[in-house]
Amino acid sequence: MPHTIALTTNQGDAAPFVDEVIGSGAMKDVYFAPDHSYVVALFRERQDAAARERLRMISEDYRERIFTQAGGEYWRDVFCWPTGVVEHAGRVGVVVPAYPRHFFFEHGSANNDMLGIKGREKEGKWFASANNQQRFLDPRERGHWLNYLRICIRIARAVRRMHAAGLAHSDLSYKNVLVDPCSGQACIIDLDGLVVPGKFPPDVVGTPDFIAPEVVATSHLPRDHVQRKLPCIATDRHALAVLIYMYLLYRHPLRGGKVHDPDPQRDETLSMGEKALFIEHRSDRSNRIRVADARPSELPWADTERLPCTVTGPYLSSLFERAFGQGLHNPTERPTAEDWEFALVRTADLLQPCPNPNCTQAWYVFDNRRSPCCPFCGTPYAGLLPVLNFYSSRRGGNFLADDYRLMVYSNQSLFPWHVNRHIAPNERLSDVQKQRVGYFVLHKGTWWLVNERLTQCRDLSAPRDVSIGERVALRDGQQLLLSREDGGRLVMVQMANGG
Repeated sequence: MPHTIALTTNQGDAAPFVDEVIGSGAMKDVYFAPDHSYVVALFRERQDAAARERLRMISEDYRERIFTQAGGEYWRDVFCWPTGVVEHAGRVGVVVPAYPRHFFFEHGSANNDMLGIKGREKEGKWFASANNQQRFLDPRERGHWLNYLRICIRIARAVRRMHAAGLAHSDLSYKNVLVDPCSGQACIIDLDGLVVPGKFPPDVVGTPDFIAPEVVATSHLPRDHVQRKLPCIATDRHALAVLIYMYLLYRHPLRGGKVHDPDPQRDETLSMGEKALFIEHRSDRSNRIRVADARPSELPWADTERLPCTVTGPYLSSLFERAFGQGLHNPTERPTAEDWEFALVRTADLLQPCPNPNCTQAWYVFDNRRSPCCPFCGTPYAGLLPVLNFYSSRRGGNFLADDYRLMVYSNQSLFPWHVNRHIAPNERLSDVQKQRVGYFVLHKGTWWLVNERLTQCRDLSAPRDVSIGERVALRDGQQLLLSREDGGRLVMVQMANGG
């Protein structure tokens, strides 16, 4: 019968655990707390003084900086951050919050959970490839495209916060990110090995598929060689780009059809390192995926002609080209986590629900430059659809284009960050700023904006004020002033015709 062992953390908090291993990783054995509210993870190998100091700083100094500043509560859901360091029988360990229930499979794999994964953790690998999703997962576990976008926003936001604190994850991959496509939640785990540049070097070089090319290309050199490249913030940026690409397009950005060497191991090193090449490179098509060789379960995602990265919209596709073009072998050119967060949030405002109830992705980025249709199932959009083009006020009362638009759909919400360019939709939003200020509805063939909290809304094309509780019909070419404040936005309405 397992018994409970009493422990105290480095901060003096009680941390008892049940002496029964519930899981083992490459470096640690994991034990539950008596009430399952946290786990204790004990390292199998002896930790030297530097490793102990790293764990102390992560669980104390860096944790306090991240969780006690403005927006700190937000991070409790996106980081599984160590809360203390313990020692038992000569082994050092960390105390970590238990994962929320939604990060465990409810239905598991297909065919009545043939793989026996029901109840196991939702590692990102199950969702980052079309083959894993379509061959193995119960359809109820797969989620839809909007939630994958939400997952990517959370991951980008978390990485942005780590990097702002001067930390690098060093092993950012689907192995160390839990996701829930049913709710759009994501959580970064295994944070006890965070890299502090210049102070605490990385313990690992990363997980295959996510290791930056410069790290792969120099991995044969001694660890202390001047030309050896090790995980850092720049390599995290590569891994983040790969994660986002895989979660939105269900394929790897570098694994194409090009063979560099007949020796598989040498070919792998070249393909992921020195000779790495984007499968959608504009001018060099030599690494395109060979669709004829793809498994049926990898289609249509393996077909980059049918589903190029441009289906993710203008903001993300330009970052993909930058990350896997000039940034692939030049780390200083890689998009930052903040760049990705900005692009992902803007892309969320371009989404449109697919009218096909059987569409597996349910949402897509609306492209009003051509006959709009869902790129995933081919269902066209029928009817008029308002597109709101945003302009915002600058000094002198002039309104300038923001390169920002909002696609309207029935019950789409208008939020404060749509109304004023100085408000950013991030962890620092106040409770008031999280509340919608209006919504859109299609009624008897007319699109309406219903004003719920806009105190300065005015239809400049009428002209008339739109009071709280009133609605205003949307018309092509219409100008709507949402706010007179500094940074307040003016909307130019464009009616896109889907036929």
